Amino acid sequence: MTEWQKANWRDKPRVQMPDYTDAAALNAVEAQLGKYPPLVFAGEARRLKQHLAAAGRGDAFLLQGGDCAESFEQFSANSIRDTFKVMLQMAMVLTFGAKVPVVKVGRMAGQFAKPRSAPTEVVNGVELPSYRGDIINELAFTPDARIPDPRKMLQAYTQAAATLNLLRAFSTGGYADVHQVHQWTLGFTEGEKAARYRDMASRITDALDFIRAAGVSNEQAHTLHTVEFYTSHEALLLEYEEAMTRNDSTSGKWLAGSGHMVWIGDRTRQPDGAHVEFCRGILNPVGLKCGPTTTAEDLKVLMSKLNPANEAGKLTLIARFGAGKVAENLPRLIQAVQEEGATVTWVCDPMHGNTIKSATGYKTRPFDSVLREVREFFAVHEAEGTIPGGVHFEMTGLDVTECTGGVREVTEEDLSDRYHTACDPRLNASQSLELAFLVAEELVARRAKAAEAANG
Repeated sequence: MTEWQKANWRDKPRVQMPDYTDAAALNAVEAQLGKYPPLVFAGEARRLKQHLAAAGRGDAFLLQGGDCAESFEQFSANSIRDTFKVMLQMAMVLTFGAKVPVVKVGRMAGQFAKPRSAPTEVVNGVELPSYRGDIINELAFTPDARIPDPRKMLQAYTQAAATLNLLRAFSTGGYADVHQVHQWTLGFTEGEKAARYRDMASRITDALDFIRAAGVSNEQAHTLHTVEFYTSHEALLLEYEEAMTRNDSTSGKWLAGSGHMVWIGDRTRQPDGAHVEFCRGILNPVGLKCGPTTTAEDLKVLMSKLNPANEAGKLTLIARFGAGKVAENLPRLIQAVQEEGATVTWVCDPMHGNTIKSATGYKTRPFDSVLREVREFFAVHEAEGTIPGGVHFEMTGLDVTECTGGVREVTEEDLSDRYHTACDPRLNASQSLELAFLVAEELVARRAKAAEAANG
């Protein structure tokens, strides 16, 4: 295999990427980005890799969540805070259920580009290029808005930097205090339809009361009021990714400075394609979306390319099949991993395989389908004797109505009330936290079965 250079992807087949019409403007933006500081640092990426390795062994659990696609127009401190807050609540519940640390990774500070199922879209007989995310073009359905503009990469960088700055402040400035986070969660369980979750919430309260009674105050226990929070996004727009790639002076390796973790989507995982070529050379942990069309042969080639040293925590396989399709697809991919002796971390993305079009015309995702896929993912791993390492959700801390179901019973008729996503439907705050409780119940049941088996 040839020596990797960060521009090598340019010689490979490219898909799901824009064709910029102004080469001079593109070159100027790339040169400017190349002078900017990286958004993340190599030591942070290596630390996340260690956490993901622990999740692959069952010694931690990954919670990855956030926006389908970050928006320039909807960007605000409050929206960042609200999503961060819900992820902390979810992590607390999952920690209690799994009895292991929860690795918190946001789809934030870089999730600006989106792959599309078709290069163009038609509205009222007018055909225009598809919207590909705010880092590329604009949502407005006009010819000018849909022209790819390289200057949007600079705005994406600025927004990502501001987002990371606020996330770091929230993570270490006391906002993540464990007692405060639990008080937020208790508010969710007060509703009549959330009564089933009160028992677990009460047990968490008892655990925190014990910690306090034992004399472990927040001032004494740094871990009770700070968290580690990482960022991730799909490495789709490779001009941006290359411009943000830096050489790590400590190791001599290359860091994708745009985020702690990046992933390759189900539409861009061609073994000889540009996206795989770029991701094979970076030191960051890399995710690989695995859908129903992923073959065992391709997966073996991809694992060899993306993690040739078979390094623990380097490669996360993100399964996204759809409810009812996990049992027919996941076992064959697990077998391929085992045949290669590959070290991977398995994660469930129950969002992308469960998108439907409602009777009212809105794209949505039924809460029950999302939950069903998670449960099928756990069941297959239990049957195969392998480890479910985490979950990956598209979600927001806002009170949107984009996915149906949940304790608040969002119906198809409700979707138009607060449907704000520019791309795919997201779980709202209530649905996200409810899902965390239900996943925690699965983790509790799994631990009970394991203990029973160990005791004969």
